[in-house]
Amino acid sequence: MSASISPLAPKTTPEVPPVAGVTFATAEAGIRYKGRTDVLLAAFARGTTVAGVTTRSLCPSAAVEWCREVLKKGKARGLVVNSGNANAFTGTKGRDSTRLTADIAARALGCKPGDILLASTGVIGEPLDATKFEGVLDATAGRLASGPWVDAARAIMTTDTFPKLATATVTLDGRDVTIAGMAKGAGMIAPDMATMLSFVFTDAPIAADVLQEMLTKGVRDTFNAVTIDGDTSTSDTLLLFATGAAKGVAPLKAMDDPRAKTFRRALQTVLADLAEQVARDGEGARKLVRIHVTGAVSRKSARRIAMSIANSPLVKTAVAGEDANWGRVVMAVGKAGEPADRDRLAISFGDIRVAAEGMRDPSYDEAAVSAYMKNDVIDLTVDLGLGKGADRVLTCDLTKEYVAINGDYRS
Repeated sequence: MSASISPLAPKTTPEVPPVAGVTFATAEAGIRYKGRTDVLLAAFARGTTVAGVTTRSLCPSAAVEWCREVLKKGKARGLVVNSGNANAFTGTKGRDSTRLTADIAARALGCKPGDILLASTGVIGEPLDATKFEGVLDATAGRLASGPWVDAARAIMTTDTFPKLATATVTLDGRDVTIAGMAKGAGMIAPDMATMLSFVFTDAPIAADVLQEMLTKGVRDTFNAVTIDGDTSTSDTLLLFATGAAKGVAPLKAMDDPRAKTFRRALQTVLADLAEQVARDGEGARKLVRIHVTGAVSRKSARRIAMSIANSPLVKTAVAGEDANWGRVVMAVGKAGEPADRDRLAISFGDIRVAAEGMRDPSYDEAAVSAYMKNDVIDLTVDLGLGKGADRVLTCDLTKEYVAINGDYRS
């Protein structure tokens, strides 16, 4: 973990209420870190359904492969998350490690190994010694409780500087149901699925296939619209658990159920909150950058152009230097491989238009733009002038600290 908290961190950590059917506890297993918690064990009520999305990397971690198999059943009784070691690129040792971890957790929780979901984050290429979970998970199972959530969020952190939590309450059948989520991620973030690790829980009774459709749709404009450095992790995992323990709520079994829209809206709020927190905690970040692309030929095209801008080291370092270097934005638009017309482009930082119709805006005011670039949150807007396609992505600036953090990561 970084020694200092990101200046973009939320001013307060939300108080997350208990979620019926979910209990958890954390422990120190000594996976990599000393003197801090590095493992989370969660237990779920019988009948809990689960949905998930995982990395599109063609070199997935052993834990990701394990999750993909368990997710096929759509049922879960437990979750084990460790930080400090990603258990990725570890061959047969990695697969053996996931099996042993699930066996140990299943004994601790009194269920089958196939009912356990796993997630690991940290260094790639070093075998995970699952024997370190022996005894630890048994003891942890004896301390399971409905909170505090901040302890769980801290246990899964690596280079994160603050725990990431979000919650929402929604009314179904006249009863309140709770949604609570946590995330970790600060570097190697260009998910195109979810984020490095994120776990969301609800006490609503929702069928697994409906839960999966909600989650798949929910990530597009939340976690899929975040990039820190353009690199997709081997370990990206987002899991959504529904315990069904909310009293007086009828099961939600189809997407055309009117209650599905209500629940999805609340779920989207939680996912969006967590995704922005990831962007705010980008390694070494000092500025949150919201990139808006309008006037594209399609929404898909707008997304690709926005990501081209967001992943440009030249754009990101210019923002870090508080320099509204719109020439670098033009470069990023032009290299995206999407329809663009130089002479129709308009570029703005905040409400200040700096370029239009293929040249610097006649009203360009260097002093005004320089003052705007000192803000913690920067809105960068590109209007292509070609159509109605629009999209938005989140990123952060690229600072010297990012290089320092990643230069020393395995040291």
